[in-house]
Amino acid sequence: MTSILLAGGGTTGHISPMLAIGRELREKHPDWDIIALGTPDGLEAELVPRAGFELLTIDKVPMPRSISPSLLRFPGRFAGNISAVRKIITSRNVSAVVGVGGYVCPPAFLAAKQAKIPLIVHEANAKPGMANRLGARLTTAGRVGITFPDTELRNSTLVGMPMPAEITALDRSDADQRAAHRADLGLRDDAPVLVVTGGSSGAQKINAAFLASADACQEAGVQVLHITGAGKGEELRSATAQLPDYHVVDYVDGMHRAYSVADLLVARSGAATVSETTVVGVPALYVPLAIGNGEQRLNAAGSVEAGASLMVDNAEFSAATVTESILPLLGDRPRLEEMSRAASALNYPTDAAARMAGIVTRALEG
Repeated sequence: MTSILLAGGGTTGHISPMLAIGRELREKHPDWDIIALGTPDGLEAELVPRAGFELLTIDKVPMPRSISPSLLRFPGRFAGNISAVRKIITSRNVSAVVGVGGYVCPPAFLAAKQAKIPLIVHEANAKPGMANRLGARLTTAGRVGITFPDTELRNSTLVGMPMPAEITALDRSDADQRAAHRADLGLRDDAPVLVVTGGSSGAQKINAAFLASADACQEAGVQVLHITGAGKGEELRSATAQLPDYHVVDYVDGMHRAYSVADLLVARSGAATVSETTVVGVPALYVPLAIGNGEQRLNAAGSVEAGASLMVDNAEFSAATVTESILPLLGDRPRLEEMSRAASALNYPTDAAARMAGIVTRALEG
């Protein structure tokens, strides 16, 4: 039996495309064994089994960024992870490794190279991370898929962002569907909807700004669906308990429903969020995460330049941003419609999962 090892995790930005690729491979090759590799303490420990895939785990071994005792232990621990993946490749007769980024990818990439099996990489962000830069060097031309056209990564080809079929098939012009999704989420049909999310890790700066402006949202007649991230919404939930149109949730199962109901989205600019929002045509205001290697700002740059979205620096985002920019924008229907059309005009690929599955299939055939 052909067996494919999907490697990645840590955040939904890695897990979502990994699962989309896995579902596509399973649909095209129902006789293949599709398994995933992650860590026991990442989000993948919950999300991968829920999606119906077997998850195998190795230790999380981040590269120390300073001289410390952990730096001395790193080479041995990292080598142990490579050995652990080699054992998985052998015991499960793995035919190819598909990596999307995260702590498990470097040992998985090196193990695939040692085992002399095909290595396929997908890079979500406009600016590649260290793991996928390594993977791109270890594989061959045409086996690296990128999401954004300006991404510079060896051996790459533009495929777009693998995403759930519920998102690529979403039609926001279907009034009946939008009404059904609003009802599912406890929202009314007679007031605009602002969806706020910081992604799977939450966004304290965004949460704090809305905590200070929640009353203003209610007074403006705006419904807010605020997705805070697990364990990050208790203060906001308590403060808005008496505001009937302010809905605080940790998580939305099926983000296509949130995109469907949103008249405007306020979010971090992770690659998956930017790609999904653009594909479905949701007007957005992005607040890039201020850490990392600057990839979030770059992820949203094309959308902002095209007029499909706005961007506010994390340090500048405040309650005043909500009251002076976001609430007036929600009342400007012509501008929101213009932003939606600009997003659709960008023509982001919607078949990325199928393209990645095709790369895997050709790698095994060649």
